[in-house]
Amino acid sequence: MKLKQNSSKQKLRGAYYTPLPIAKKMVELFDYENIHKVLEPSCGDGVFLDAISNTGIIERIDCFKAIEINQEEAEKVEQRYCKNTKISIHKQDFFDYYFEHYTKEKYDLILGNPPYIRYQYLDDIQRERMSQILTMHGMKANKLINTWVGFTVACAQMLSESGKLAFVVPSEILQVAYAADLRLFLADTFTRITLITFEELVFPDIEQEVVILIGEKGGEEKGIRIIELKNLDDLERADIQSNAYQKLQHVHEKWTKYFTNIGENELISQIRQDRRFQKLSDVALINVGITTGNNKYFSVNKTIVEKYDLISVTRPLIGRSAHANSVYFNYEDWQANVEKGKNAYLIDFPDIPYDEYPEKHKMYIEMGKKNNEHIGYKCRIRERWYRIPSIWVPDAFFLRRNNLFPKFVQNKCNAVSTDTMHRIKFNDDQEPERIILSYYNSISFAFAELSGRSYGGGVLEILPGEVGNIIVPNLEDVPIGVIRTVLEEVDHSIREGKDIEKVLDMVDDEILIQRVGIQEDWCEESRKVWKKMQRRRLSRGYN
Repeated sequence: MKLKQNSSKQKLRGAYYTPLPIAKKMVELFDYENIHKVLEPSCGDGVFLDAISNTGIIERIDCFKAIEINQEEAEKVEQRYCKNTKISIHKQDFFDYYFEHYTKEKYDLILGNPPYIRYQYLDDIQRERMSQILTMHGMKANKLINTWVGFTVACAQMLSESGKLAFVVPSEILQVAYAADLRLFLADTFTRITLITFEELVFPDIEQEVVILIGEKGGEEKGIRIIELKNLDDLERADIQSNAYQKLQHVHEKWTKYFTNIGENELISQIRQDRRFQKLSDVALINVGITTGNNKYFSVNKTIVEKYDLISVTRPLIGRSAHANSVYFNYEDWQANVEKGKNAYLIDFPDIPYDEYPEKHKMYIEMGKKNNEHIGYKCRIRERWYRIPSIWVPDAFFLRRNNLFPKFVQNKCNAVSTDTMHRIKFNDDQEPERIILSYYNSISFAFAELSGRSYGGGVLEILPGEVGNIIVPNLEDVPIGVIRTVLEEVDHSIREGKDIEKVLDMVDDEILIQRVGIQEDWCEESRKVWKKMQRRRLSRGYN
């Protein structure tokens, strides 16, 4: 984590300015017949004001009020528009402005690009004010929440009864856990929500995926719609109003589900309710991998093991996603990683007095201290920094970050894993092969994409709770001999680098359709959902 004193002024202010084409399109989205008062809570270099002025819309409204905390930027904008009596620039923190005015001022349109400032970069007063804003609207405040969330909640409250909000916000709004309360708040506040997404990055200087969030109050409740565009050129040509809304559920949920259409969502709902399916959390404990506090120090290769004679205090380790080649992780796989020089051992120093440690083990520990390997938080808070807690051998691993698809891997050599993958412990009455095979099908792959989140660069990240939400078919009535035969074929195909869709074809047909009685069209439609969500995610990895 970068410390505040080492961060750029831009990062501390969250000042990533909006390209003019986005600002122009956003101000043109609305009918200004009933829009009289407009607010921009963080005007920066004044691009939204420029857009509303250049289009002539400024002549159709009564006033435009802009807030900007940076004195220098505010003065520049003020100088450009000092002759226009409809425009007023306020040089102050928006959170201060909000608490001074939210009970007496309402706006018909609030638009802009709120600052993206992490909690740790705020001063104590800003933290307290944002926490107040969130808690007074029934939301939880925590150290993960970014300022754009506080801005969005505050501005939604400052809208008139038929007011509209248009913000450029991070695509995190669709899926991250810390924005769950915000999504529910927005669902309860607005009758219509539009999200405009982009396949390409549209901010020239940052690797930040953004969406345009449009919330509208008043009138008939229509729900939510997501409009997927390629780039800014598509935005210029887009006919926003031609897109239909979907019914919005007023619950804590990810909005990525609305990338699927109404028919697809109906199928997803049917599968969730079908007794032939279950959640992975119904049959297994799913936990994060071992938190070593310093993977570089505790995950070691054969050379280090031999140099410090560590073999008696190491465990077989599957340390990275690339170390898992297929469905089975066996002794031969681990040994191959060892011979390739990979960090395939985890150091697990015993709970005995330090004086009883062999001299070479002490040498390795002292070398770690000399190199400050022990000063990280997780190491520092331990009674003995070099002893890793909570080491246990799982039945299987589920990869945390993935490219084409997440692998579900059976542990066949008593290996352990770092937090690059999750540890799976099956319920006592479950046969591991049965559960692992139940994941390798079109339906469960679709749920894996829907449960996880895009982690930039096209990567799918999936956390333990999200793994638990993956829906899998119940294979308890399928003979174990059939299960093992098919799973071995799956393992062989993945090891050989064959097209994963060929694997899904086999399992869909031989297990889901023939053995469990799942409808063929359910498999086909689920495959389309998986491919749609996968393509959308992967397209962000090639820009």
